[in-house]
Amino acid sequence: MFVYHRVRDLREDHDKTQREIADVLHMQLTVYQRYERGERELPLWAAIKLAQYYRVSLDYLVGLKD
Repeated sequence: MFVYHRVRDLREDHDKTQREIADVLHMQLTVYQRYERGERELPLWAAIKLAQYYRVSLDYLVGLKD
């Protein structure tokens, strides 16, 4: 599973909008949308922030663990 699938699935599982997560990451909505579609690589700082926000490990977020 690619990172962007896990990022999207976590957002949907938590009933959050792309706008809400973009705000959590302090970025423009279009930038976040590109991460979620896999058009841009998610930077480490954003992955860490998302892992903390969703209370999951980085290994889970990047698909190394289920």
